[in-house]
Amino acid sequence: MKEITVKELKKLKDEGADFQLIDVREPNEAEIAAIDGELIPMNSVPQNVEKFSKDKQVVVHCRSGKRSGDVISWLEANHGYENLYNLKGGILAWADEIDPNMMKY
Repeated sequence: MKEITVKELKKLKDEGADFQLIDVREPNEAEIAAIDGELIPMNSVPQNVEKFSKDKQVVVHCRSGKRSGDVISWLEANHGYENLYNLKGGILAWADEIDPNMMKY
């Protein structure tokens, strides 16, 4: 599985790169802390596969990287995706390395 670090993600955001950021956490988690990803909770991914682009880099994240990794593995195995990147360490890594003022949970 391909991964991207929070520093690499910040660079993509800062440069205005054309990529998709998807958050697979639950809505209540996104209310606590968010990095502007499109919210598609893990349990709704099978009904929302078409929302994941196949034409550009897609970064998938969750709290720590476990759920997003599971989502990526499922999409790759069942839908042939090859452009998905797991955010290493998830939003916790973002809070630790990029935004220390972000609330952690």
